[in-house]
Amino acid sequence: MAGGATWVGAAALLLLAAMAPILPAWLISIATIAFANALVVLGLVVLWRVGLVSFGQALYYAIGAYAVALLARFFFVSDAFVLVLASAGLAGFLAFLVGFLLARYREIFFAMLSLAISMILYGALVKTETLGSTDGFNVPPATFLGYAPHGHALDLALFWLTLGVAATAARLVSGYFRSIAGALAVPVRDNEIRVEFLGVSVNRMIHAKLIIAGALGGIGGALAALAIGHVDPNMAYWTTSGGFVFVTILAGASSVAATFVGSLAFELLRSFAVDLMPETWQIVLGSALLLTILFLPDGLGSIFSRHAGAEKAPTP
Repeated sequence: MAGGATWVGAAALLLLAAMAPILPAWLISIATIAFANALVVLGLVVLWRVGLVSFGQALYYAIGAYAVALLARFFFVSDAFVLVLASAGLAGFLAFLVGFLLARYREIFFAMLSLAISMILYGALVKTETLGSTDGFNVPPATFLGYAPHGHALDLALFWLTLGVAATAARLVSGYFRSIAGALAVPVRDNEIRVEFLGVSVNRMIHAKLIIAGALGGIGGALAALAIGHVDPNMAYWTTSGGFVFVTILAGASSVAATFVGSLAFELLRSFAVDLMPETWQIVLGSALLLTILFLPDGLGSIFSRHAGAEKAPTP
């Protein structure tokens, strides 16, 4: 059944990619941002399954975005593939360093510490004039293996790149969840001392998950920066992290596909709410979150896993 779900997801992505040239430009833009942000949420799901909720994933999102902007602006690196890979490496390395501290904490201490570290980056970006301070700065247009599209062609190229990266990340994370390290997530959440008695280092396992989540966050930030064409300190602000947690609750932890569906639904809902109710759009998002918690406590993924027969990963 899981294999069937994989084929359905692949077919849906291929159909979306094929339809891209006839879709309206606004929908392409929203979908690109949604799938880029979904990669950050996918990293949160990796942590969510082990019982950890991070309110600081904006740290890696901003690092990925600023890495793209700095490499393009000061080092004249314009190839989108190189920029995304560099951002993933830098964010993953930062997560490796931060992980030595975060992997030791659990529950609210983990959440607040991750938030604090993200806000340190936000403060540094706001105070640094060479990084654009509060205004940030624009990102030069990307190229693709020497090809430099413009206008709508550039938007389509970035959309296809984001779809390709999303499909690859979804496949790799799904495989990770089926591995021994992935399967031990729920036992670690329920009773990590018992897992330690099996000879497994829980701290090392969580450290590895932090690196995975950080790299995914960096990739998401890189793709978002390329799509938006601008970076600013708000990418590291706590509200950005809160948005990622919102989508994680909406999607749930039992399905990788739900991460992308939930992120797209969130971006569409927010866009329409801001357009139709500019003064009270937060009420719409808050109501959506409340209804999700009341009627789908395990998120949209619980619907997918119910039909696919996948193993349920309860909300921590």
